Amino acid sequence: MSVLPDFVALSLLPPWLWRRAVEALRAGEPPAAIVARLARRRSDASGDEATLRGRAAAAIARALASGIGATAWNDPAYPATLTTIVDPPFVIWTRGRAAALHAHAVAIVGSRAASPYALSVAEQLAHDLAARGLAIVSGLARGVDSAAHRGAIAAGGVTIAVLGSGVDRIYPAEHASLARAIDERGAVISELVPGTPPAPFFFPLRNRVISGLSRAVVVVEANEKSGSLITARCALEQGRDVLAVPGNVLTGRNRGAHALLRDGARIVESADDILEELGMQPRGAGGARASAAPPGDPILACLTPGEPSDLDAIAERSGLGASKLLPRLLDLELRGAIARVGGGRFVRIDRTC
Repeated sequence: MSVLPDFVALSLLPPWLWRRAVEALRAGEPPAAIVARLARRRSDASGDEATLRGRAAAAIARALASGIGATAWNDPAYPATLTTIVDPPFVIWTRGRAAALHAHAVAIVGSRAASPYALSVAEQLAHDLAARGLAIVSGLARGVDSAAHRGAIAAGGVTIAVLGSGVDRIYPAEHASLARAIDERGAVISELVPGTPPAPFFFPLRNRVISGLSRAVVVVEANEKSGSLITARCALEQGRDVLAVPGNVLTGRNRGAHALLRDGARIVESADDILEELGMQPRGAGGARASAAPPGDPILACLTPGEPSDLDAIAERSGLGASKLLPRLLDLELRGAIARVGGGRFVRIDRTC
């Protein structure tokens, strides 16, 4: 029996209950039981269990009719990067290519009212990173976000747009054609059920998903109150790298990014700076990445064929923190040495150590 309706119902609970639901899921409580228990905490009739389940069924039907994919947290296809954050989305609704969510990714975010300099830098960084195989994650907003998406598309690469609305409610509306272009090679995603209109409250929430999908967050031009700084803070809490592009000190429009640099963020002048921070080979570095896992890989040694292990168990055995462990696991998955089996668990599928 599918549990997708249960996870959709959990996503329809008020956001202040999401972390409680996540804690209960991680403790092994069935999602159906969590829906019933937390729905009783609502004082209004619109949040009772029957209403939640009716809304969940309607959302799933709308998605099916619109060709929108839905991936629940317990599905093996759920992005492994998101399973490591404190409050992962219960469901990822997807337009485009769901496989894009498993690529190594870097987020590029910044000002909506960006200067020509910031737009040019964001587009160039995204182009160069996408050309070298990294997916570019951003929020489809005006300014830096849209420039980053366009740069990745121009390079023939993969880009992912994370919305603060349902994936069938593109915001801003003038980016509908850009969203369609993203669908061709990447994905437009949201944790909000189809049909959800944009609202100010949703945009700070989606920032944790932007950073959660990414190995690093690059801030390109941000003032002191920029929403990009929320994304950077989420990234730090999630153990991701934070980098920033310096800008004009006379205008004041990049004070937020300069504050990140003062606090220890790495300065970015080119895509090579980002690749080096991630421990990847910059352009011109010799040697191609091996197609198979190296003999004696310590992560493989922590896994037993046929016996799934979650991230906490692998971290304890390997002695690696989540920020270092997750990229290694993703790399092993791309090499075909391990596989995800749902719920953020991994299993070894080869028998060599």
